[in-house]
Amino acid sequence: MPGLIDPDRLCVILVSTRNPLNIGAAARAMCNFGFHRLRLVHPYDLAFREARSAVGASAVLTDAEQFATVADAVADCTLVVGTTAIGHRQLQHPLQVLKDGAASILQQLTAPPDHPSRVAILFGSEKVGLSNDDLSHCHWLMHIPTSDQQRSMNLGQAVAVCLYEIVRESGLPSPSVEIPRASAEEVERVTTALLETLHTSQYIDAHSPDSREQVVRRMLRRMQLSTEDASIWLGILRQILWKLRAGN
Repeated sequence: MPGLIDPDRLCVILVSTRNPLNIGAAARAMCNFGFHRLRLVHPYDLAFREARSAVGASAVLTDAEQFATVADAVADCTLVVGTTAIGHRQLQHPLQVLKDGAASILQQLTAPPDHPSRVAILFGSEKVGLSNDDLSHCHWLMHIPTSDQQRSMNLGQAVAVCLYEIVRESGLPSPSVEIPRASAEEVERVTTALLETLHTSQYIDAHSPDSREQVVRRMLRRMQLSTEDASIWLGILRQILWKLRAGN
């Protein structure tokens, strides 16, 4: 299994991007997957740092670096990967589909510290993609397989898909939120309230077998209530019970 990804080793480079909202969307995608090094080559609109589409990613835009040329932007990178929709372009580079390309990039991002490397992924302008001159700085190209009817993707979506595949390829577990489970005492309080409600409503009467109550007790435990859910259910049942007794 690959080692931990070093996010500092990956640079997302946007070349001649025309729409600042796309830059913001790309920055947001980077934050979604834990990356922060954004570089821009000749962005069309210098007001991109205010892009409202960069929800929760303002730091990525603030720290984004600007370069006059692709050569300057990739100067410190040991692997430069261009992205392409292919179309009618005659490719002069080795080409990998996204899954294989992500695996190759991952090898560089998880390499041991004594083998430092930095990877650049280049994304071209929304209208024409990367130029032949831009591509001349790349070691190989990566392609997201899309429908022939619509080959090109929105820039922010393309960045998100590529970064997702790299993280997914790492096999690392997704972060999860641990929900506190209700204790046996909390579940028993809910059980008592439910049984009282069932007796009061005569769903269970004095002549019902004890097994009925046992079924209810087992059912509640199979639900694996959280602490919060147990508290809510206890409030609901007490309110129902109060209404039932008030009506008698």
